[in-house]
Amino acid sequence: MGNHRHHRRATEEKRVTIVASTDSETEPGTDSPATWGKRDDMIVRARSPYNAEPPAAVLASSDITPVEAFYARNHGAIPDIAAQQWRLQVSGCVDTPLTLTYDQLRHEFEQHEVVATLACAGNRRAEMLRVQPIPGKEPWEHGAISTARWGGVRLADFLQAAGTQHSEGLHVAFEAPDVAPEARPVQTYGSSIPLSKAMSSEVLLAWQMNSEPLPPAHGGPVRVVVPGYVGARSVKWITAVTVQPGPSENYFQARDYRILPPEADPDSVTSGEGIALSSLTLSCDILDPTDGDHVPPGALTIRGYGLAGDGRSVERIDVSVDDGLTWQQAVLQSPASAWSWRPWSLTVDVESGPLHIIARAWDDTGALQPESVASLWNPRGYGNNAWARAALCVQ
Repeated sequence: MGNHRHHRRATEEKRVTIVASTDSETEPGTDSPATWGKRDDMIVRARSPYNAEPPAAVLASSDITPVEAFYARNHGAIPDIAAQQWRLQVSGCVDTPLTLTYDQLRHEFEQHEVVATLACAGNRRAEMLRVQPIPGKEPWEHGAISTARWGGVRLADFLQAAGTQHSEGLHVAFEAPDVAPEARPVQTYGSSIPLSKAMSSEVLLAWQMNSEPLPPAHGGPVRVVVPGYVGARSVKWITAVTVQPGPSENYFQARDYRILPPEADPDSVTSGEGIALSSLTLSCDILDPTDGDHVPPGALTIRGYGLAGDGRSVERIDVSVDDGLTWQQAVLQSPASAWSWRPWSLTVDVESGPLHIIARAWDDTGALQPESVASLWNPRGYGNNAWARAALCVQ
């Protein structure tokens, strides 16, 4: 690794353009899944900005999610940043502010890989919508979660090169150029994580996804990947890092992506109100078959995943095929890493008629995920980790 303490601040201006998302009625195909390199059967939740999830059974077919099936979550138009013009600045509580180029990222730091699952904070929100309405939020079902093999540089190495100070309560804030019209006031996307997490070996400045250059739709040329945390903290198209005393004041850290009390008005929350989302919660889901499917009588293989929070592991998945009267243990596969989901399966014999499947996860501390989605309802529909349920028809 080169000596980054003596790098001069780059003076070359970044070239940042915006890939506009326009109405598909005026420009047919502009916002189609193919435009963003996605499967034709992606379930599009919003066209501008583009937000989409794969069918649940597609996720169940592979431990590592292909890029074309990886969910897309955007808050604004997708920036188009040329790799050779990309720059990342680090400032704040550091001894030597630095600017990193794409070539330096690839050639002057040790490269690392981590298989990590990213999950949108609103995954499985559709179940909360059946409890009470949540205006203005995408009705994500099972697919706002995916797993990839990420390649890049440890954020900790970059922070150490800048001489990051280590004081109580420091946070590392991330800034990106994508403008989010929903923010109040309108601003670019940003977030932050505690310095202790930022210095962990699994947190990357990633330029690869599944061994290929990171596509623009997923944050290319470079994004942050924060394994074990909600996807909102893995900022795409990152251009600035600030080490600072306290969390980011960006809208998406200070006001959004927070668990609000059920009675709260999400349109009038103050900065810091509610509980900021960080570590993933213990959860599992049923991916194949899923709610509303029709299956034939006989042997039925049920597949899904379990996912534990930051630094924990899924140790058991219980499955019921009689609406919770009795339970069987699913067969657990080994996870691809400590930061990825753990696939499970169970084969059962089913007879004609209605079939109600439930799955629940236990972690290595003996904790069990909550049973009721109603008990978790909140005004923005975040953090649904209730027992997974699927109602099918056997015929």
